[in-house]
Amino acid sequence: MKHKVTCLLLAILFISITSCSDGPINKITLQNIADGDVYLNFRGTQTLVPSGSTIELQDIDKGEYEYETVYEIPVGATAFSAEGEMSGSFIIGAGTKILVIYSSVFDQEGNYTIYASVTSSDNMAEDGILPNPIGP
Repeated sequence: MKHKVTCLLLAILFISITSCSDGPINKITLQNIADGDVYLNFRGTQTLVPSGSTIELQDIDKGEYEYETVYEIPVGATAFSAEGEMSGSFIIGAGTKILVIYSSVFDQEGNYTIYASVTSSDNMAEDGILPNPIGP
């Protein structure tokens, strides 16, 4: 009888240890639909995001991190520019999901413009209260 109780307790302990998660996972998704490749410089690492692909960065600790985007200019471009959130800060809390989308326009005159758009799953309102859209 004592042996059965010990085995049961060990089985319960094993199941509880293996089913525990580390908590919410923070994730940054980089989607590149621009004509050229982009590189994200983030946390001392450069991540290549080839044109037409999506890359995910996971298990990022909570905190505020600076980032910078470097991009390739396609062959044939005579002028180039960048718009949007090509650099800035990622503010990461528990369970944060960030989506960065790179897109571009390459017109007939050879002007190449790349755009970066960043969205986050975090509630950016202060103290959980959304700002009044009508005014003060």
